[in-house]
Amino acid sequence: MHELSKQFRSGLVLTLLFCAVLEPIRLSASGLNLPMLGDTSSGIVSQQQEYLIGRSWLKAFRSRIQEFDDPVLQEYTEQLLYNLATYSDLEDPRLELVLVDNPTMNAFAVPGGVIGIHTGIFNYAKTEDQLASVLAHELAHLSQRHFARGIEEQRKSSTLTMGGLLAGLVIAATVGGDAGTAALSVTQAAAMDGRLRYTRSNEQEADRIGLQTLRGAGRNPSAAAEMFEIMLVATRHSGSRPPEFLLTHPVTERRIADTRSRTISAPLRHYPHKRKYQLMRARALVGLTQNPKSSIRHFEHLLSKDEHNNEAERYGLVLALIADNRLKVARTQLNKLIQANPQELVFRHTDVELDIQQQKLEDASTKIDDLLTANPNNYPLTLLRSEVSWQAKHYQKASETLKLLSRQRPNDPNIWYRLAEVRGLAGDISGVHLARAEYFVLVGAFRLARKHLALAASLVSTDFKQSAIIRQRLRELVAVEEQVVKL
Repeated sequence: MHELSKQFRSGLVLTLLFCAVLEPIRLSASGLNLPMLGDTSSGIVSQQQEYLIGRSWLKAFRSRIQEFDDPVLQEYTEQLLYNLATYSDLEDPRLELVLVDNPTMNAFAVPGGVIGIHTGIFNYAKTEDQLASVLAHELAHLSQRHFARGIEEQRKSSTLTMGGLLAGLVIAATVGGDAGTAALSVTQAAAMDGRLRYTRSNEQEADRIGLQTLRGAGRNPSAAAEMFEIMLVATRHSGSRPPEFLLTHPVTERRIADTRSRTISAPLRHYPHKRKYQLMRARALVGLTQNPKSSIRHFEHLLSKDEHNNEAERYGLVLALIADNRLKVARTQLNKLIQANPQELVFRHTDVELDIQQQKLEDASTKIDDLLTANPNNYPLTLLRSEVSWQAKHYQKASETLKLLSRQRPNDPNIWYRLAEVRGLAGDISGVHLARAEYFVLVGAFRLARKHLALAASLVSTDFKQSAIIRQRLRELVAVEEQVVKL
């Protein structure tokens, strides 16, 4: 209960943040760029403003949630999202995926290309196409610019209502539906009738556009209705179903029937299950379980029932054994998987992870070099290379690898956090402050970011080139803050 109250207090802070952001939008709409032809919403909020609002939201969001630290699962989900985006109506390609370490079933889209999913969704989506249906739905909310159109609908409403809406979204995305719906109910009671109709309209449109994306990507459109049925069953089993209009994604029998009716005329074809998804699902399930022994029992039970085609179950068992520090047994099981499928990169990645835990660092270094030769610029493997160097106390080498990775993924706070740590071990104190500054920028702590940039500048005052770079970064940071205020 105490934790929940902390979440609500943070939600109030975010309400004030968005009130400050959205009020200038409402008052200065006439000063914006001319709307695009056929797009009545861009006269209220431009796409660039949506982007800035969304990224400001993401910074606040990241400061108060725990992301799921698994580069393999992150890369897999990003690639799935980018593939779907290719077949969507999305015009702005700037997407940011957030994997939230939370066992609940939730997904959300925020203006400016931010899409988040709770890792708990892997517990419910049994196939890749079911997960894809959720991502396609969220992409549809972005491509149809429902946020900007929502402002059009609410331009006569109070700023508090809009701020409450966005703060409610933050809470719902963080702790699940109940807390978010409570925040919504406090601020939206007076305007609920009109918003109810519009929200359902948004959802219907996202359902329809999402199905188009699935078809375009060559995926099973029936997976959308299957996922809705899973959601409905899970909601019923929760024991407390809030009113439909207060749910983030209201699911009813009618909505399932509507979705099925849109796919009933589709030509019959076979959609093979993606084996890679089952491996990723095993990683998510093990990561979600606090007790590795229960994971071991779970996968051993599955293996006892299925003597054939049990690759994913065996891989889940390997991960659970590693989590339980039963490394020799895990090695035996992993070797069986590698022998059966030596080309599977996920198994090879886990093989190196296991070497690191067993402190076989020379073996790990040789393997990771070979893997990166065959798979250059692979994000999980490059991060693993930095970990091997770190564990071997080759701190400068680890720092160079992470610096390279920070150029590839400059918006990943986890990389900047690791870079700050390893630079400290390497004795690069100014580098520590620079990396910490970038980390704090990404979590919205601008005051701390400026502080660390100033400290870095004081340490390199005799280096003209480096001092100039830091001063420029300080100016850029001030400009970003001013840009957010001017929204």
